[in-house]
Amino acid sequence: MTPYVGGMKKIAATTAIATAVTLSSPTWAQDQDGPSLMRKGVELFFQGLQTELEPAITEMQKFVDELTPELRRFAESMGPALADMMNQVEDWSVYEAPEMLPNGDIIIRRKPPTDSVEDNEDGTEL
Repeated sequence: MTPYVGGMKKIAATTAIATAVTLSSPTWAQDQDGPSLMRKGVELFFQGLQTELEPAITEMQKFVDELTPELRRFAESMGPALADMMNQVEDWSVYEAPEMLPNGDIIIRRKPPTDSVEDNEDGTEL
């Protein structure tokens, strides 16, 4: 699932919970004559919001459904190679960020070594 769809679902869930809590509180209770104008307004607002967001959520779900098989194939084909690389590298902090060359190759350069121990003029450690 993409972060966008996940975020949309969190917003929708939070909104639904907030609406349910607000509308069930005593200050929003129905009058003897029916729902208050404020309650009707809130209900109409959230119905409109749901109507506006529904096409976007549907499109995002289609996108996720199309992308899922491709991601699964990538994980199946590259997973073993990535796991092997992860096992061979002991400390990722000694490498630069990956770089793509003009020919499409990706390289990960080792950072230049830093001298963490200072030496005296005669070559002995301080």
